[in-house]
Amino acid sequence: MDGNVLSEVGVSADDERVYRDLLHQPRATLSELAAHTGRTTVSLRRTFSRLEELGLVSRLAGRPVRFLPTRPDVAVAALISRREEALAKARLGALALLAEVPSAEHRAPEELVELVQGRTAVAQRFTQLQQAATDELLVLDRPPYAQDPAEQNTGELERLERGVRVRGIYAVSALEIPGKLRLAQEAVAAGEEARISPDVPMKLAIVDRQSAILPLTTEAPAIADSAVIIHSSTLLDALVALFEILWRSALPLPARSVEAIAADPANPPDPALFTLLAAGLKDEAAARQLGVSLRTVHRRVSELMDELGARTRFQAGLLAARRGWGAGPSPRPAP
Repeated sequence: MDGNVLSEVGVSADDERVYRDLLHQPRATLSELAAHTGRTTVSLRRTFSRLEELGLVSRLAGRPVRFLPTRPDVAVAALISRREEALAKARLGALALLAEVPSAEHRAPEELVELVQGRTAVAQRFTQLQQAATDELLVLDRPPYAQDPAEQNTGELERLERGVRVRGIYAVSALEIPGKLRLAQEAVAAGEEARISPDVPMKLAIVDRQSAILPLTTEAPAIADSAVIIHSSTLLDALVALFEILWRSALPLPARSVEAIAADPANPPDPALFTLLAAGLKDEAAARQLGVSLRTVHRRVSELMDELGARTRFQAGLLAARRGWGAGPSPRPAP
């Protein structure tokens, strides 16, 4: 394995090479390692002093001096834990520093709205805000996308693993993109609460109800070229209220139905099918997302419209949702 794989936990490339040498020659003396690596014993003593401090090696009793490497998985887990503690202290320190800022400056108009320009800068600020979420992340998801919509948002999955509540409202136009429903369902499986709405007006992410980021334009390809970040203010309160209004009127995202479709491809699961139709997806898009033929969708819709006594597909979708044919358990109520 090449490269400095331990750099993220504070181990330099030179120190990592010595640690790797010791993994291959546990209990080697300084002289033996010096002969093997071409380093001086004086240089190795300094290196082992740093490695001991990091917990990567331990010194054995007796003479000559020998070192024993700590198991990599155990050592790195301890270093990660130490780094996380340091970051938590830094976050608390930032809050302490904020207390030193005059209260009048907290609400200075120029501090409430931040303009970010440039595709790279926008992507970095979005990543920073998402990683800063500790309690809740609210997202409006709609095209166009600056990045490949077929790629999963790994940053969101990491927040979910840390216990952050994530609620997402997907525009119907988003779920018409091939593969997008599958990615959304994967996020739901990881803990996201997701709904579908035909009325998502823009892309938006709100972090802990303290900051929000949204693009200045919805036109492609300029959508990622500039964004505005809004901090705690009545404007942010209005964005949160907009999200909650859309959330109450949106339909739950259908649960994953890959297994059910594979078991009986001629009869796609009714909850998934009718939730998509009620949300506004056309038959062609619903068939594409469910991985079945358009003829199958037409046949099953016709059968269930008769069963529900519905005159239109939209009415059938609403009636199906009211009967509890939606996606799995009901999401938690909004705070």
